[in-house]
Amino acid sequence: MVHSYLPWLVKWHLPQTLLWWIRFFFPGGDIGDLAINGTVNDLVCCGAQPLYISLAMILEEGFLLEELWKIVCSIGKAARSAGVKVVTGDTKVVEKGKGDRIYINTSGIGKVQPGINIAPNRCMEGDVVIINGPIGDHGIAIMSTRKGLKLESTVFSDTTSLNGMMMDLFRIKPDLHVMRDPTRGGLASSLNEICQSSGTGITLYENDIPVTEGVRGACEIMGFDPLYIANEGKILVILPESEAEQALTIMKAHKAGKQSRIIGRVTSNHPGILQLVTTIGTTRIVDMISGEQLPRIC
Repeated sequence: MVHSYLPWLVKWHLPQTLLWWIRFFFPGGDIGDLAINGTVNDLVCCGAQPLYISLAMILEEGFLLEELWKIVCSIGKAARSAGVKVVTGDTKVVEKGKGDRIYINTSGIGKVQPGINIAPNRCMEGDVVIINGPIGDHGIAIMSTRKGLKLESTVFSDTTSLNGMMMDLFRIKPDLHVMRDPTRGGLASSLNEICQSSGTGITLYENDIPVTEGVRGACEIMGFDPLYIANEGKILVILPESEAEQALTIMKAHKAGKQSRIIGRVTSNHPGILQLVTTIGTTRIVDMISGEQLPRIC
Protein backbone atom coordinates (compact mmCIF):
# COMPACT_ATOMS: atom_id res chain seq x y z
CA MET A 1 0.00 0.00 0.00
CA VAL A 2 3.00 2.33 0.20
CA HIS A 3 2.74 3.14 -3.51
CA SER A 4 -0.69 4.69 -3.01
CA TYR A 5 0.85 7.56 -1.08
CA LEU A 6 3.92 8.15 -3.24
CA PRO A 7 2.35 11.18 -5.02
CA TRP A 8 2.25 12.94 -1.63
CA LEU A 9 6.02 12.81 -1.16
CA VAL A 10 9.01 13.91 -3.20
CA LYS A 11 12.58 13.45 -2.00
CA TRP A 12 14.68 16.58 -2.01
CA HIS A 13 18.04 17.63 -0.59
CA LEU A 14 18.46 20.46 1.90
CA PRO A 15 21.56 22.68 1.86
CA GLN A 16 23.67 22.07 4.95
CA THR A 17 23.07 25.65 6.10
CA LEU A 18 19.34 24.94 6.35
CA LEU A 19 19.83 21.86 8.51
CA TRP A 20 20.71 24.11 11.45
CA TRP A 21 17.73 26.38 10.80
CA ILE A 22 15.10 23.60 10.76
CA ARG A 23 16.17 22.43 14.20
CA PHE A 24 14.35 25.43 15.66
CA PHE A 25 11.91 26.49 12.95
CA PHE A 26 9.41 24.19 11.29
CA PRO A 27 6.17 24.46 9.28
CA GLY A 28 3.58 25.94 11.61
CA GLY A 29 5.83 27.10 14.45
CA ASP A 30 9.21 27.28 16.11
CA ILE A 31 10.96 26.54 19.38
CA GLY A 32 9.59 29.75 20.93
CA ASP A 33 5.85 29.17 20.62
CA LEU A 34 6.44 25.48 21.30
CA ALA A 35 7.93 26.35 24.71
CA ILE A 36 4.96 28.53 25.67
CA ASN A 37 2.24 26.27 24.31
CA GLY A 38 3.73 23.16 25.88
CA THR A 39 3.80 24.73 29.34
CA VAL A 40 0.29 26.16 28.99
CA ASN A 41 -1.11 22.79 27.94
CA ASP A 42 0.66 20.98 30.79
CA LEU A 43 -1.13 23.25 33.24
CA VAL A 44 -4.46 22.74 31.49
CA CYS A 45 -4.07 18.97 31.80
CA CYS A 46 -3.88 19.45 35.57
CA GLY A 47 -7.20 21.29 35.53
CA ALA A 48 -5.57 24.70 35.99
CA GLN A 49 -5.98 28.08 34.37
CA PRO A 50 -2.47 29.09 33.20
CA LEU A 51 -1.41 32.48 34.53
CA TYR A 52 2.35 33.01 34.67
CA ILE A 53 5.43 31.57 33.00
CA SER A 54 9.13 31.76 33.74
CA LEU A 55 11.40 31.49 30.73
CA ALA A 56 15.17 31.07 30.64
CA MET A 57 17.49 30.73 27.65
CA ILE A 58 20.93 29.24 27.23
CA LEU A 59 22.50 30.58 24.03
CA GLU A 60 25.59 29.33 22.32
CA GLU A 61 28.15 31.93 21.33
CA GLY A 62 27.52 32.93 17.71
CA PHE A 63 23.77 32.34 17.69
CA LEU A 64 22.34 34.76 15.13
CA LEU A 65 20.50 37.78 16.51
CA GLU A 66 17.93 37.65 13.71
CA GLU A 67 17.04 34.07 14.69
CA LEU A 68 16.88 35.01 18.36
CA TRP A 69 14.60 37.97 17.59
CA LYS A 70 12.28 35.76 15.57
CA ILE A 71 12.06 33.28 18.45
CA VAL A 72 11.45 36.02 21.02
CA CYS A 73 8.66 37.50 18.86
CA SER A 74 7.12 34.05 18.60
CA ILE A 75 7.26 33.68 22.38
CA GLY A 76 5.49 36.99 22.83
CA LYS A 77 2.81 36.18 20.29
CA ALA A 78 2.13 32.75 21.83
CA ALA A 79 1.95 34.20 25.37
CA ARG A 80 -0.50 36.90 24.29
CA SER A 81 -2.62 34.37 22.43
CA ALA A 82 -2.77 32.14 25.52
CA GLY A 83 -3.42 35.06 27.87
CA VAL A 84 -0.41 34.29 30.06
CA LYS A 85 2.41 36.54 31.26
CA VAL A 86 6.12 35.79 31.08
CA VAL A 87 7.07 37.22 34.44
CA THR A 88 10.66 36.14 35.04
CA GLY A 89 13.58 34.38 33.44
CA ASP A 90 17.27 34.45 32.71
CA THR A 91 19.73 34.34 29.81
CA LYS A 92 23.15 32.74 29.74
CA VAL A 93 25.70 32.51 26.92
CA VAL A 94 28.05 29.53 26.70
CA GLU A 95 31.13 28.93 24.53
CA LYS A 96 30.68 27.96 20.91
CA GLY A 97 30.20 24.23 20.55
CA LYS A 98 28.95 23.72 24.10
CA GLY A 99 25.30 24.73 23.94
CA ASP A 100 23.67 23.16 20.86
CA ARG A 101 22.87 26.75 19.81
CA ILE A 102 19.83 27.38 22.06
CA TYR A 103 17.99 25.84 25.01
CA ILE A 104 14.73 27.23 26.39
CA ASN A 105 13.49 26.27 29.84
CA THR A 106 9.99 27.17 31.02
CA SER A 107 7.92 26.68 34.16
CA GLY A 108 4.30 27.66 34.65
CA ILE A 109 1.97 28.67 37.46
CA GLY A 110 -1.77 28.26 37.22
CA LYS A 111 -4.89 28.20 39.35
CA VAL A 112 -6.68 24.87 39.65
CA GLN A 113 -10.34 25.40 38.86
CA PRO A 114 -12.98 24.62 41.53
CA GLY A 115 -14.70 21.28 41.14
CA ILE A 116 -12.03 19.83 38.84
CA ASN A 117 -10.44 16.59 40.01
CA ILE A 118 -7.99 15.16 37.49
CA ALA A 119 -6.15 11.92 38.30
CA PRO A 120 -5.15 8.85 36.24
CA ASN A 121 -6.71 6.49 38.78
CA ARG A 122 -10.13 8.09 38.13
CA CYS A 123 -10.24 6.44 34.71
CA MET A 124 -13.01 3.85 34.99
CA GLU A 125 -15.21 1.50 33.01
CA GLY A 126 -17.94 3.37 31.15
CA ASP A 127 -15.72 6.37 30.37
CA VAL A 128 -15.05 7.47 26.81
CA VAL A 129 -11.87 8.92 25.29
CA ILE A 130 -12.14 12.17 23.33
CA ILE A 131 -9.45 13.82 21.20
CA ASN A 132 -9.76 17.30 19.73
CA GLY A 133 -8.45 16.62 16.22
CA PRO A 134 -6.05 14.78 13.87
CA ILE A 135 -2.95 13.19 15.34
CA GLY A 136 0.69 13.25 14.24
CA ASP A 137 0.89 16.64 12.51
CA HIS A 138 3.64 18.03 14.73
CA GLY A 139 5.95 15.03 14.55
CA ILE A 140 5.57 14.65 10.79
CA ALA A 141 6.10 18.39 10.18
CA ILE A 142 9.47 18.10 11.90
CA MET A 143 10.59 14.67 10.70
CA SER A 144 9.71 15.27 7.06
CA THR A 145 11.66 18.53 7.09
CA ARG A 146 14.68 17.08 8.83
CA LYS A 147 14.75 14.06 6.55
CA GLY A 148 14.49 16.22 3.43
CA LEU A 149 11.02 15.06 2.39
CA LYS A 150 8.73 17.60 0.79
CA LEU A 151 5.01 16.91 1.00
CA GLU A 152 2.79 17.78 -1.94
CA SER A 153 0.52 19.31 0.70
CA THR A 154 2.69 20.65 3.53
CA VAL A 155 1.97 19.20 6.96
CA PHE A 156 2.03 21.95 9.58
CA SER A 157 2.70 21.48 13.25
CA ASP A 158 -0.42 21.63 15.41
CA THR A 159 1.35 23.59 18.14
CA THR A 160 -1.19 25.80 19.91
CA SER A 161 -2.43 26.64 23.40
CA LEU A 162 -5.59 24.83 24.45
CA ASN A 163 -6.56 26.81 27.54
CA GLY A 164 -9.25 28.87 25.78
CA MET A 165 -11.15 25.76 24.75
CA MET A 166 -10.58 23.89 27.99
CA MET A 167 -11.49 26.80 30.28
CA ASP A 168 -14.89 26.89 28.58
CA LEU A 169 -15.19 23.18 29.31
CA PHE A 170 -14.11 23.66 32.93
CA ARG A 171 -16.84 26.26 33.48
CA ILE A 172 -19.63 23.73 33.05
CA LYS A 173 -17.89 21.59 35.69
CA PRO A 174 -18.18 18.21 33.97
CA ASP A 175 -16.96 15.13 35.80
CA LEU A 176 -13.59 15.12 34.02
CA HIS A 177 -11.59 12.08 35.11
CA VAL A 178 -8.33 12.29 33.15
CA MET A 179 -6.72 14.73 30.73
CA ARG A 180 -3.42 14.28 28.94
CA ASP A 181 -1.59 15.98 26.09
CA PRO A 182 -0.17 13.23 23.85
CA THR A 183 3.18 14.83 23.06
CA ARG A 184 6.33 12.67 22.93
CA GLY A 185 5.35 9.08 22.27
CA GLY A 186 2.01 10.18 20.85
CA LEU A 187 -1.47 8.90 21.48
CA ALA A 188 -0.41 5.31 22.18
CA SER A 189 2.13 6.15 24.88
CA SER A 190 -0.18 8.53 26.73
CA LEU A 191 -3.04 6.04 26.81
CA ASN A 192 -0.73 3.19 27.82
CA GLU A 193 0.41 5.24 30.80
CA ILE A 194 -3.21 5.87 31.78
CA CYS A 195 -4.07 2.17 31.46
CA GLN A 196 -1.15 1.21 33.68
CA SER A 197 -1.87 3.91 36.28
CA SER A 198 -5.58 3.16 36.53
CA GLY A 199 -5.52 -0.61 36.09
CA THR A 200 -8.25 -0.34 33.46
CA GLY A 201 -8.16 -1.19 29.78
CA ILE A 202 -8.85 1.13 26.87
CA THR A 203 -10.17 0.12 23.46
CA LEU A 204 -9.47 2.45 20.54
CA TYR A 205 -11.33 2.34 17.23
CA GLU A 206 -9.07 2.94 14.24
CA ASN A 207 -11.92 4.16 12.04
CA ASP A 208 -12.64 6.94 14.55
CA ILE A 209 -9.06 8.20 15.00
CA PRO A 210 -8.53 11.29 12.79
CA VAL A 211 -5.34 11.22 10.69
CA THR A 212 -4.75 13.49 7.69
CA GLU A 213 -3.73 12.03 4.33
CA GLY A 214 -0.40 13.86 4.53
CA VAL A 215 0.47 12.33 7.89
CA ARG A 216 -0.75 8.88 6.87
CA GLY A 217 1.28 8.94 3.67
CA ALA A 218 4.43 10.20 5.39
CA CYS A 219 4.13 7.50 8.05
CA GLU A 220 3.87 4.78 5.41
CA ILE A 221 6.92 6.08 3.58
CA MET A 222 9.03 6.41 6.74
CA GLY A 223 7.70 3.28 8.43
CA PHE A 224 6.01 4.99 11.38
CA ASP A 225 2.70 4.39 13.12
CA PRO A 226 0.63 7.61 13.55
CA LEU A 227 -0.38 6.41 17.02
CA TYR A 228 3.20 7.02 18.22
CA ILE A 229 3.84 10.37 16.52
CA ALA A 230 4.17 13.49 18.70
CA ASN A 231 1.46 16.14 18.95
CA GLU A 232 1.65 19.66 20.39
CA GLY A 233 -1.93 20.88 20.09
CA LYS A 234 -3.96 17.85 21.05
CA ILE A 235 -5.58 16.83 24.31
CA LEU A 236 -7.12 13.57 25.48
CA VAL A 237 -10.22 13.99 27.63
CA ILE A 238 -11.58 10.98 29.51
CA LEU A 239 -14.98 11.38 31.16
CA PRO A 240 -18.27 9.49 31.63
CA GLU A 241 -20.13 8.78 28.39
CA SER A 242 -23.18 10.60 29.76
CA GLU A 243 -21.23 13.88 29.70
CA ALA A 244 -19.47 13.38 26.40
CA GLU A 245 -22.04 15.08 24.14
CA GLN A 246 -21.95 18.34 26.08
CA ALA A 247 -18.14 18.27 26.19
CA LEU A 248 -17.93 17.71 22.43
CA THR A 249 -20.30 20.60 21.75
CA ILE A 250 -18.10 22.99 23.73
CA MET A 251 -14.84 21.73 22.23
CA LYS A 252 -16.15 21.90 18.65
CA ALA A 253 -17.01 25.57 19.14
CA HIS A 254 -13.27 26.36 19.17
CA LYS A 255 -10.83 26.33 16.26
CA ALA A 256 -8.60 23.88 18.12
CA GLY A 257 -11.48 21.48 18.69
CA LYS A 258 -13.58 21.56 15.52
CA GLN A 259 -12.71 17.93 14.77
CA SER A 260 -13.19 16.64 18.32
CA ARG A 261 -14.58 13.13 18.52
CA ILE A 262 -14.82 9.99 20.65
CA ILE A 263 -12.04 7.57 19.68
CA GLY A 264 -12.19 4.96 22.43
CA ARG A 265 -13.80 3.51 25.53
CA VAL A 266 -12.58 2.40 28.94
CA THR A 267 -13.22 -1.22 29.89
CA SER A 268 -12.42 -3.73 32.62
CA ASN A 269 -12.07 -6.60 30.13
CA HIS A 270 -8.32 -6.22 29.60
CA PRO A 271 -6.94 -4.28 32.60
CA GLY A 272 -3.74 -2.33 32.01
CA ILE A 273 -3.81 -2.96 28.25
CA LEU A 274 -4.47 -0.64 25.32
CA GLN A 275 -6.19 -2.35 22.39
CA LEU A 276 -7.04 -1.16 18.89
CA VAL A 277 -9.98 -2.36 16.81
CA THR A 278 -8.60 -2.04 13.28
CA THR A 279 -10.36 -0.89 10.13
CA ILE A 280 -10.93 -4.53 9.11
CA GLY A 281 -12.42 -5.48 12.48
CA THR A 282 -9.47 -7.31 14.01
CA THR A 283 -8.04 -6.42 17.42
CA ARG A 284 -4.40 -5.84 18.31
CA ILE A 285 -2.53 -4.75 21.41
CA VAL A 286 -0.89 -1.33 21.19
CA ASP A 287 2.28 -1.35 23.29
CA MET A 288 4.24 1.51 24.80
CA ILE A 289 6.63 3.17 22.36
CA SER A 290 10.07 1.59 22.09
CA GLY A 291 13.00 3.93 21.38
CA GLU A 292 12.89 7.52 20.17
CA GLN A 293 11.23 8.69 16.94
CA LEU A 294 11.44 12.45 17.28
CA PRO A 295 14.60 14.31 18.35
CA ARG A 296 13.96 16.60 21.31
CA ILE A 297 13.45 20.23 20.38
CA CYS A 298 12.81 21.85 23.74
